[in-house]
Amino acid sequence: MSDVSKKEQLYQLICADPFISQQDLAARLRLSRSAVAGHVAGLIRDGRLLGRAYVIPSLRPIACIGAANLDRKLRSLATLTMGTSNPARQDESFGGVARNIAENLARLGAPVSLTTAIGDDASGRALLAHAEAAGIDMRHTLKLDNACSGTYTAVLDEHGEMMLALADMALYDLITPDVLANRQPRRAAPALIVADLNLPRETLAMLLAESRREQAQAPLVMVAVSQPKMARLPIDLRGLRVLILNQGELETRVGAPLRTDADFAAACAAVQEQGAQDVIVTRGAAGVLFTHAGGVRHLAARDADVVDVTGAGDAFAAAVCWSLFHGSDDLELACRRGLKLSAITLGCAATVCPWLRADSLDGIDDEAHTPGTDFNTLYQE
Repeated sequence: MSDVSKKEQLYQLICADPFISQQDLAARLRLSRSAVAGHVAGLIRDGRLLGRAYVIPSLRPIACIGAANLDRKLRSLATLTMGTSNPARQDESFGGVARNIAENLARLGAPVSLTTAIGDDASGRALLAHAEAAGIDMRHTLKLDNACSGTYTAVLDEHGEMMLALADMALYDLITPDVLANRQPRRAAPALIVADLNLPRETLAMLLAESRREQAQAPLVMVAVSQPKMARLPIDLRGLRVLILNQGELETRVGAPLRTDADFAAACAAVQEQGAQDVIVTRGAAGVLFTHAGGVRHLAARDADVVDVTGAGDAFAAAVCWSLFHGSDDLELACRRGLKLSAITLGCAATVCPWLRADSLDGIDDEAHTPGTDFNTLYQE
């Protein structure tokens, strides 16, 4: 276990024997008693332990529902010129918002399942095999005959910034309420449900209705995918724990440009009035905004050496979900974890960084930081 942090080794020992003493843990790991106590306190803060005798939360999975497709990235080798052929380098990888979130979560050590739709083509078979190899439960997959799997093609400039993207996501319109209802036993008792807006509007409405009935036994998170698909988000958001979206998607939702801090605060408040408990707005290099105590707070983005922006937003959403799954209701901590995972992903050529592991988000709550900027006063004036 040399590649595993002491904190993770300690957690594994506790999983094997919840009644192990701190003295035994210290001896096994060659740590001081105070170091063991510090790691245990950190695991309790993370929600991975619930106290003595080191109660371990249920291993109910995070249920992700939405897109899983083949990503093609074409990166220009020089400044892009419209209306003509541009020399480029092509890369292919597996993508889709729900699939990307699921893979990030699996690599972070969380139990996760994915409900998606694939065709009976080579891409679909490869998607299925890759997800299963990453540790994602794919038994919920809808496999369609005589259909092509979804694709997402992004055109990047020479700096790795996305200039244009084309998405063929019609396949996911077949994930109807009836399809999910038929898979209800397989979706039973998840710890958290994460749905992307590639799903049909009626399916999203069903998930919201179920969440209201179940009274948040499995909190529901929804993740936007594009401005056009904001039309799929139901008006009534009661039952929604968190909505994660970017600035353009929030502008689409409220039907107005957002130029000032007060504009953002008012827009987030409007979404909360529609029923969402909380809202997180990602703004790229400008950081994130999140609702807090009746207002909105801001966190700056972390420094990152940008290799490729693809997947950074999905990584952010995955870290927020990971934080909620581990029992933390601290949205600021969840966003700080999201910003760290997003920065890691920005510096990686892959859509989901293959070197992520269970301790990749350790230490965020221990970092010295400036509290998020509070815009409550602006909004209240």
